[in-house]
Amino acid sequence: MQSLLPEPPATLLPGDDAAEAALAEAIEADTDEAYASVAARFPTSSAAWGALASRAFASGQVVTAYAYARTGYHRGLDQLRRNGWKGHGPVPWSHGPNQGFLRCLHVLSRAAGEIGESDEAARCAQFLRDCDPEAGDALAGS
Repeated sequence: MQSLLPEPPATLLPGDDAAEAALAEAIEADTDEAYASVAARFPTSSAAWGALASRAFASGQVVTAYAYARTGYHRGLDQLRRNGWKGHGPVPWSHGPNQGFLRCLHVLSRAAGEIGESDEAARCAQFLRDCDPEAGDALAGS
């Protein structure tokens, strides 16, 4: 059955030039400390938490990755709501400022699966696809 209700408009988070510049510096330094410094200076930045989560997951620190990803996920939900998101609707991967939240959601799903939280892993994976199937595809290899 096809819904006759229009889909809500896409939610596009605002950028944060200072946080993005700090994250670019952390990428250049490529140390956990540099990334942690960005998260400490910009605690509302899902991109900073997502970077920390991705690094922790890649190095086998699954519980740490889960904690970082959950923090970034909740910070991102706060931002989405402040920007008109009503709990559903597209959050496009193609819009750079959305990518931190979507990355957190992806790592949260993977880390939840690794620690045996299969229901949460499935919910997060579905939520990611609901936000934007392109995000799931883009993050599938990470």
